[in-house]
Amino acid sequence: MSANQQGGRPAVPPSSRPHARPAIAVTTGEPAGIGPEISIRAAWAMRTRVNAVLLGDAAYLAMIAGEIDPAIRISALSLQAVRNGGLPHFGPDRLCAIDIPLDAHVVAGRLDSANGRAVLATLDAAIEGVTAGWFAAVATAPLQKSTINDAGVPFSGHTEYFADRTGTAQVVMMLAGAPAALPNVPQLRVALATTHLPLKEVPAAITVAGLGTTLDIIDRDLKARFGIAAPRILVTGLNPHAGENGYLGREEIDVIEPALAAARARGIDARGPYPADTLFQPKYLADADCVLAMYHDQGLPVLKHATFGRGINVTLGLPLIRTSVDHGTALDLAERGLGHADSSSMEAAIEAAIGMAAASPAGRNSTSG
Repeated sequence: MSANQQGGRPAVPPSSRPHARPAIAVTTGEPAGIGPEISIRAAWAMRTRVNAVLLGDAAYLAMIAGEIDPAIRISALSLQAVRNGGLPHFGPDRLCAIDIPLDAHVVAGRLDSANGRAVLATLDAAIEGVTAGWFAAVATAPLQKSTINDAGVPFSGHTEYFADRTGTAQVVMMLAGAPAALPNVPQLRVALATTHLPLKEVPAAITVAGLGTTLDIIDRDLKARFGIAAPRILVTGLNPHAGENGYLGREEIDVIEPALAAARARGIDARGPYPADTLFQPKYLADADCVLAMYHDQGLPVLKHATFGRGINVTLGLPLIRTSVDHGTALDLAERGLGHADSSSMEAAIEAAIGMAAASPAGRNSTSG
């Protein structure tokens, strides 16, 4: 952790209104996976601190809630009713669900492309709700990309979808969490220069301009939404040994180093490129606020190994706050029945959304009870 975070500063700024219950949209994800269960468990566990509004099939969610705990009460609202009258006040004695009906019966653990468009509709409702001021932020449960594609809708992931729907030219995927196995590193953050691309397409996707914008987004959002005054960003190389002075590839020399030099000239503390196989050590990470990796499976295996179950995914660069769990739909657990899924990552995602929203004037105005 860098010096600008020391002295007890948390990784995500606490709410400046401790008695307010910010309204956070929680999309419940793939209905045949663990998304509905972990969304309900997290929303109920945190109900005194946040109005976590569930977006999904209200009847299905109510059925699951009753099986989890008969004390969980869910009040259903139609999307049109909220459009007409706004989000009504609910106290912490119940959960609110905005009904996004499914199109087919759900069998736990079994995907059905007939429900793909309904899952996408929850994302659209969440974006609409933040734009309209119903919600301060969005926390998303995992969905199944293949189901949506099988429904006839090209879809590569939450990150890309939120960017497209908000008209954002470039966003940055960043995962974060408390790494239990890394001493002196209270918070590990790993951002990606590229996201869901085949490996053969990665080198061409890494450009000086693109890396520059990525570094600008990381620097800006770490300051504005995480309260880090002077972020320190460590950047990996693309090739083994960071290219070995050009013997193992020239991307470091021709692309990454010029992008870092330009970023430093703009006042961004960006260092590298470093070999990825040695960068993820406490002696380096202790002085970093974020690591920028070049591709998905370069940085995320390390982070997920160190933080799995406690990590979150944050989309930087959006005009809204979006956090998510750091895991998938876990169809195998869902098929075994309720009670096998851990909602810790969803709770962490909601917690992060609360903290990030507290730094935003729009977020501070989106509260209830």
